[in-house]
Amino acid sequence: MFMSVMGIGTLLSVSSIHWLSIWAGLEINLIGFLPMLVYQKSVAESQSAVKYFIIQAIGSSFLMFGSLLVFNMSFTWDMYTKISSPSVLGFTILISGLCIKLGLFPFHYWLPGVMAGLPWVSCLISTWQKLAPLFLILCLLELSQSYNMVILLCAISAGSTLIGGVGGMNQTQIRALLAYSSISHLGWMMFALIHSEWTMKAYLGIYVLISISLFMSLWYNDSGMMKNINNLKNSGFAALSIMLLLLSLGGLPPLLGFVSKWLVITASATGPWAFTIFILILGSLMSLFYYLSLFFSVFLSNLKKYGINNQKVGHSVMIGINVFNLLGGILILMTSLLSSV
Repeated sequence: MFMSVMGIGTLLSVSSIHWLSIWAGLEINLIGFLPMLVYQKSVAESQSAVKYFIIQAIGSSFLMFGSLLVFNMSFTWDMYTKISSPSVLGFTILISGLCIKLGLFPFHYWLPGVMAGLPWVSCLISTWQKLAPLFLILCLLELSQSYNMVILLCAISAGSTLIGGVGGMNQTQIRALLAYSSISHLGWMMFALIHSEWTMKAYLGIYVLISISLFMSLWYNDSGMMKNINNLKNSGFAALSIMLLLLSLGGLPPLLGFVSKWLVITASATGPWAFTIFILILGSLMSLFYYLSLFFSVFLSNLKKYGINNQKVGHSVMIGINVFNLLGGILILMTSLLSSV
């Protein structure tokens, strides 16, 4: 029942052309999601649910205030009305409200703390909560193609990617680490929707697919802390599969997560935002750094547990990583040659 309420709220928000119905759809979505945050009734879940409710209420208030400012200029609640220059403030407040709901920079502080106290099922379902605000930001960008708004979205995307890379460096809990990873990927999606709606949808689809696989694997193995991921219920194959999903989420070639980032780079390489692309790649390299650190610690600890020579297998792992990067480089070179032809 709660999943149905969530779906109805998201569909109402995405399909509406009226600001009041968009706000009502987001509230219906929130009402359907909140009871699922506390299904185990633990103290950590209750705290996360209260934090989530307060933050979403603040985002909804920003949304209503911004829509009132736009209404004050256009005297209509219709979303398809072109936003004029005097109502840029209302447009900015609307973007800020949606960024609060998504946990984007500079409103990202609540997301790691909320996800750290949630079970894996709630973390998995929270991916659905990103759909409506992302598509609403896309609609707002189509309404006002001004230079200042594009600069604002580029700043948000660059800041989100850097925060996602730096924030995950010192994390000891996988839920918080995945929250920072989510912030980084949302920054890539924000930058993608500036250039191509299709690229943003492809990135979102790949991210949702990898996230579902990763959260289901972690839920099945019940690994909450990094120190516990070495003691998985299954053999080392479970740890290896989780690590490969994490590396794919980080964008290591030739895994699936690299394809989405490559699509964004190729779609935006001809534009004037080369510095923003450099910051996005830098944030992804930071994310990949702690994913690789976690990968090697888990892999070598499992090898030690099974009594295998670490030095020999360490060389094999390094050879495998180099082969992965070589395949990714060959893929990039072939794609560039085909596109030039």
